[in-house]
Amino acid sequence: MKMSPRERVMAALGRQETDRIPHCELFVDVAMAEKLLGWKLSGGATGGSVAKNPYTADQAKAVADFLGHDNIGFILRAPEYAQKEIGTEGRSFMHGGLIKTEADLGMIDLPDPQRDEFYKDAAEFVRQKGDYACHLSTRIGLVQTMLSLGIENFALLLYDNRPLVEKLLDIYFDWIVVVADRICQLGFDIFWTTDDFAFKTAMFFSPDDFRELLFDRYKRVLEKVSIPWVLHSDGNIKEALPILIELGVAGIHPNEKGAMDIAEVKREYGDQICVLGNVDLDLLGRGTPQEVEAEVRELIRTVGPGGGYIITSGNSLASYLKRENVVAMAEAIRKYGTYPIQP
Repeated sequence: MKMSPRERVMAALGRQETDRIPHCELFVDVAMAEKLLGWKLSGGATGGSVAKNPYTADQAKAVADFLGHDNIGFILRAPEYAQKEIGTEGRSFMHGGLIKTEADLGMIDLPDPQRDEFYKDAAEFVRQKGDYACHLSTRIGLVQTMLSLGIENFALLLYDNRPLVEKLLDIYFDWIVVVADRICQLGFDIFWTTDDFAFKTAMFFSPDDFRELLFDRYKRVLEKVSIPWVLHSDGNIKEALPILIELGVAGIHPNEKGAMDIAEVKREYGDQICVLGNVDLDLLGRGTPQEVEAEVRELIRTVGPGGGYIITSGNSLASYLKRENVVAMAEAIRKYGTYPIQP
């Protein structure tokens, strides 16, 4: 039976087999949307640098319709306090965290999460979601803390001044507790957090530090989340998966190629979580449509059987990807993604 996009995504997050494998993206860079649809939009926002959601609901649905995506998303997150350099097509690079001591915490001025006006755009966006699964993309507080302190300084402070790290974490986590509660009342379908905490080889800090620093803080936020929680982190987060499952994560994204074996994650944890990913961004940026098709087919063949799989790029649809490869990915998903999956 043919499912709606929302039905398809929600069933996959519930680890059920669907009519076809859902095709989703965390974000599509504005410059990529312009390439795909011939638009001229203001700015060149990228997923990692967006301060304000760049798309109307109609624009988001137009991109989703063009590529056959089953989801649209809205970005709402607290700012970080770091120096920012803007590269090509709006891509930003953070460096030099501005928070050096406890005295610097006074510069942090987050939007008031109790104000109804703060949620006005999000509410209007989700009211127009149609049949799509609509996710709220946010950061739960870890990334802002690391960027505001500077990643190297953050690592040193874990040993030299852990109370400062915890004070800053609490500022951000206190904020997102309120936001999570309000957002889940608006009609969003997925709470998708983007807090990277790993290199390709291992986590930025030990699983013990993750549990000590973050478990109770995450739990406090997630007690307010009444919709499925999907976590995004690049890098190798395999050591954290049991902790994340204990916290109630519904899906893990993107299972980065070269850092995580997505088929292995599905085999070991597919009875507990949905896996999302992971068409290689390097291939989408430098390969051929034929190579992209072959990669999509192999992912569907090895990860798709049994359900509980949502195919996405290995991060998001960045501006530097080849238009023809992004289109080839979408076409291959339609070609090979129908259940039952063919070997």
